[in-house]
Amino acid sequence: MALHPVSRPDESRHAEWQYLDLLRQVWEQGDQREDRTGIGTRSIFGAQMRFDLSDGRMPLITTKRVFWKTATREMLWFLTGETNIRPLVLQGVKIWNEWPHAKYVRATGHDIALDDFVSRIADDESFAAQWGDLGPVYGKQWVDWATYEPNGDGTYRKGPGINQVAEVVQNLKTNPGSRRHIIEGWNVAELDRMALPPCHKTYQFHVAGNRLNCLLYQRSCDVALGLPFNLWSGALLQRMVAHQAGLEPGEFVWMGGDTHLYLNHADLVEEQLGRQPEGDPRLAILRKPDSIFDYRIEDFEVTGYAPQGAIRAPIAV
Repeated sequence: MALHPVSRPDESRHAEWQYLDLLRQVWEQGDQREDRTGIGTRSIFGAQMRFDLSDGRMPLITTKRVFWKTATREMLWFLTGETNIRPLVLQGVKIWNEWPHAKYVRATGHDIALDDFVSRIADDESFAAQWGDLGPVYGKQWVDWATYEPNGDGTYRKGPGINQVAEVVQNLKTNPGSRRHIIEGWNVAELDRMALPPCHKTYQFHVAGNRLNCLLYQRSCDVALGLPFNLWSGALLQRMVAHQAGLEPGEFVWMGGDTHLYLNHADLVEEQLGRQPEGDPRLAILRKPDSIFDYRIEDFEVTGYAPQGAIRAPIAV
């Protein structure tokens, strides 16, 4: 369905128009198709956006409220290598709860309400250990990629895990011109064990002068609900890596493979496309810890962010 165009005072002045243009393109031109969830999507392939992160700028969407602290807590959780939702639950972060809940209901036949399931995750550590794990998702691959060593008899034993994040930070310091500054989440051998295979799967870093650029490739992207979080999180990781490597943040480039909107998000799309970007969100990192794994939520301060109201829509599991 076509949507009425929104007047734009000066498109060149606000980077968020890239996101709104993508939202409109997918909704109006996307191929309608069936998907894993059964809801159906409109999809395009091979989208791109570019954001300048200099002077603290961040791609923080203003045409609806994005809970940047929630996304930041998730990123800090990824960097711990943790794969159980309990640490997130104890911080009030809800974004991963549906997957283990659905798995529990399927496995046990106990149709427990989501809120009751999450409360039990918080209150019962042994229950959380059994039912709260997501499998070897993002953080596990980022900081503990599995390796195997030969025993000499044709069998293999588990070797030391590879911390891709630590290696990238170190290599940016010692060999900034390398073309191998990559953090990869797509571990083919372990996809079947993950609650959800990684969507934001590949991060590549590039040094130009004293500026650190980052390209994020996202193989599957929910433009309405997921992408505002992904833009913040990807740029945040870039800012943290640059901070640790002694570089200035440069350009954040986002690339999407299957870039889609769910058919039940029509109200969200229409309402958001009726709004115009406002403000100038900036991020300050208030402390430089000893390593990228030691940041805390209070180390991040956002200014210039006065978002318009939240727009709610169902998540597809």
